[in-house]
Amino acid sequence: MSSTKDIITIEELESLTNVIKVKYGIDFTNYEKKSLQRGFARLIRKNNMDSVLDLWTKIMRDRDFLISNIDELLINLTEIFRNPDLWIFLRDTLLPSFPKEEKLKIWHAGCSTGEEAYTMAFVLKNLDRLKQTDILATDLSKSALTKAIKGDYSKILMTKYFRTFKASFSNAKLEDIFKINDKSISIIDDLKQNIHFKQHNLVSENINQKFDVIFCRNVMIYFDDPLKTKVLKLFFDSLNKGGYLIVGYYDMLPTATRSLFEVYNQSKRIYRKISEET
Repeated sequence: MSSTKDIITIEELESLTNVIKVKYGIDFTNYEKKSLQRGFARLIRKNNMDSVLDLWTKIMRDRDFLISNIDELLINLTEIFRNPDLWIFLRDTLLPSFPKEEKLKIWHAGCSTGEEAYTMAFVLKNLDRLKQTDILATDLSKSALTKAIKGDYSKILMTKYFRTFKASFSNAKLEDIFKINDKSISIIDDLKQNIHFKQHNLVSENINQKFDVIFCRNVMIYFDDPLKTKVLKLFFDSLNKGGYLIVGYYDMLPTATRSLFEVYNQSKRIYRKISEET
């Protein structure tokens, strides 16, 4: 194996991903290769290793090492009210289309550090629907989930979050979603009550629940087409009849999944489950 910290060959990448899959049941074999190569290189540098062989040996011997450093392999892209036009559409059009007397079930797949799930909770509270909604937020990263459950974010982000927040809810105050602390901002307790955070591997685990809306934004850009197809079939099976799938602005659905979802709103990247009867 090579001794250059910044270069991981395809052969070395395949060796690493295969041993992780066989030994720990975590499947990275269909992730986008260049992204994974960069991630493993970051892991080598971060731990002052001399070669890919050092990393391979460490992973073979120490499961906790892999789990605690998995964030180096997964790039988490999320923020409060990311893409305000989507949240405005959800508030004004999509969510009001569900009967108010019925319970809503929403899944945020690949929730990272929780900002998107809390954004959804705020939108639902604004519509007086939060108490009638169950939100499941899942991610592979245990450290990301720990941060999500806590709901604390750097105060440095406050100005940025406030700007996107105001773009969606012009009359709202930052205090409607955050408690302002000395060095951080924290999600208010009201928005945490109906969210359940859970560790889950999209690649290898079923979910065994049905949802009205599934979010999976900025996750599948790291998957190749066969893996995207596998995950999209999971979403199809996990949606109620006529349910909605919301993906990231740069996520492309493979041709093989055109029989599963129809475009509901192209500009917002919202798809609707095609009924099994059609």
